[in-house]
Amino acid sequence: MKAVILFCMVLMGSAHADIIIIGHPSNSNSVSVEELQRLYTGKSSSFADGESALPLNLSDANTVRTRFDEKALGRSSSQIKAYWSKLVFTGKGTPPKEVDSEAEMVKLVSSNPNLLGYVSSSTDVSGVKVLLKIE
Repeated sequence: MKAVILFCMVLMGSAHADIIIIGHPSNSNSVSVEELQRLYTGKSSSFADGESALPLNLSDANTVRTRFDEKALGRSSSQIKAYWSKLVFTGKGTPPKEVDSEAEMVKLVSSNPNLLGYVSSSTDVSGVKVLLKIE
């Protein structure tokens, strides 16, 4: 019984964890929420210094993705999905590549200076640079 209660407490804590925007350790950029919105909606494809930026998303089923959509992009996940469906249908855009886990997100971002991603604050981010924290 104690294990079940502890597990539930861990889940509740992670549900309210902050979101951390991560980049490659060599990335000299910081990003604002406004820049994130432009990058994750396809309105921009580069960092402030002009370097190419390739945003990554967690899969639709991931709760961190839901929180990211709401807190960073200011829209619900269904609104973001509808937005990208329209752009894909009209041939005007391609949504960010999706990854299955936060561990995979960290691994990919640590290996490519152009990638940009996000994870919960409870995730081990050694090997990447924290560019922004969203509460």
